[in-house]
Amino acid sequence: MTARAVVGLGARPGTAAPALAAAIRAALGEAGLATDCVGVLATLDRRAAEAGMRAVAAGHGWELASFTAAELAAQAVPSPSETAAAAVGTPSVAEASALAAAGPGATLVLPKRIVAGVTVAVARADEGFPLRHR
Repeated sequence: MTARAVVGLGARPGTAAPALAAAIRAALGEAGLATDCVGVLATLDRRAAEAGMRAVAAGHGWELASFTAAELAAQAVPSPSETAAAAVGTPSVAEASALAAAGPGATLVLPKRIVAGVTVAVARADEGFPLRHR
């Protein structure tokens, strides 16, 4: 099976891998998806450099995609946040990064959920487009 799902993740600086992984498991469970459906973990560029994000992606064998605040701000999302905009310069991290990494024609399978301070969204790539890895 080809992995077609993208997990978009937003978190406070320094969030540890176990907290990130628990939030992802909860979101995937809610969406009815297994981890092997996921091909990419996507986030804000400054979060992608953090140990927790890298550990979660590597631990699952997922690519880690990152986007600038400007790239994320250009994504149309159903749940923008003024709090996120003030904190990181874009009104969405989880939904926007999931959609950006999934590429044109992507749909949100699970809009953002906040689990213990970690924001998670899941997008599915259109069959006609490969997942964007950056």
